Amino acid sequence: MPGYWYKAMNPVGRLVTSRMDASNVDDLERRLAKIQLDLVNFKEVEGHSGKIHGGKIARQDVITFCFHLEQVMGAGVPLIEGLGDLRDSSDNPAMQSLLASIIEDIDTGSQLSESMHRFPKIFDEVFTALIKAGEQTGNLQEILANLAETVKWQDELATKTKKLMMYPIFVFTIVMGVFFFMMTFLVPQLVTFIKMMGMELPLHTRMLIETSHFIVQRWPLILGIPMLLVFLVVSLLRVSPMAEYAFDWIKLRIFIFGPIVQKIIMARFANVFAMMYGAGITVLECLVISEKVVGNKVVGRVVAEARDRISHGETISESFKKTMIFPPLVLRMLRVGETTGALDKSLVNVRYFYDREVKDSVEKLQGMIEPVLTLFLGGLMAWVILSVLGPIYEIMNKVGR
Repeated sequence: MPGYWYKAMNPVGRLVTSRMDASNVDDLERRLAKIQLDLVNFKEVEGHSGKIHGGKIARQDVITFCFHLEQVMGAGVPLIEGLGDLRDSSDNPAMQSLLASIIEDIDTGSQLSESMHRFPKIFDEVFTALIKAGEQTGNLQEILANLAETVKWQDELATKTKKLMMYPIFVFTIVMGVFFFMMTFLVPQLVTFIKMMGMELPLHTRMLIETSHFIVQRWPLILGIPMLLVFLVVSLLRVSPMAEYAFDWIKLRIFIFGPIVQKIIMARFANVFAMMYGAGITVLECLVISEKVVGNKVVGRVVAEARDRISHGETISESFKKTMIFPPLVLRMLRVGETTGALDKSLVNVRYFYDREVKDSVEKLQGMIEPVLTLFLGGLMAWVILSVLGPIYEIMNKVGR
């Protein structure tokens, strides 16, 4: 069935741009009329209708999507009408395109979860599985509320992760920029003046001159080799599962950053497991999806091993204890949850604990990085000043005598 990229008018007079599959133009007009859209213009296109056109859909758009649907369902508004209202009120063309496609799917008999499954880049496996569970249990409104809060938490967690990685990189880049400026521009000019004095230079001044000379002569290699290594590593990670697994193992073990990465992964695992288990999804199904969304191949393999043990009759806590990677807190809360029958609530407590730990760890790390880089830059400045002004000071003393 061909696809059409169309522009249509909604009931309140706003233009909606999206894509729809239709057998011909008349079929396109009929389909649009069913979702209260009047065709204005169209263009036949090729490709899968699961693609979103018109820009990017951010987490904030997904949060609005969940919150809006929860509210309209609570008010008794039919799902298609609620989606249509959200489409008409959205200022994001990509969101309008997404909602138009979902409305079309539902109008032709698909479930909401089935339509979402066509857009895996926007709605991941956890999202669609929870929506499907809500449709089956009749508890969709509560699940949408939980999803809205979870997406907010994921957005905050992503911000913390970026902050953890980007802040040191940014500060280190600034320090290296200052270092290169001093060594390639400032120091050569001062060295020329020092050499004109015709005196024997101290060791630290000779080291400064040699360092500056090396950087001036070899700066393409100094800058190019790290960039080439980064490119090679990124390319290798894209084509080699073994390299990706090794890189994820390094992220868990790297000095200072490793423990923070582990806490982020544990928080994500606990959150996903708790949400899905609370929605009525079986433990094995929860673990199948958790294995894919924890964001680390090493932990994902460990979760798969625990799932195999559980499928053979072992308890959840004992299965995870044998993995030797999950911390005592998680194991203890799993045991408590199994004993009390409130596994989802126990895991929510784990998420809350690690979420707070990640926040505190990032703040402490920033507090450590600032003085270390300040001392490094201060030491560099002191080296340059001492190496340059030291000989000048000695000459002035000799002249004074």
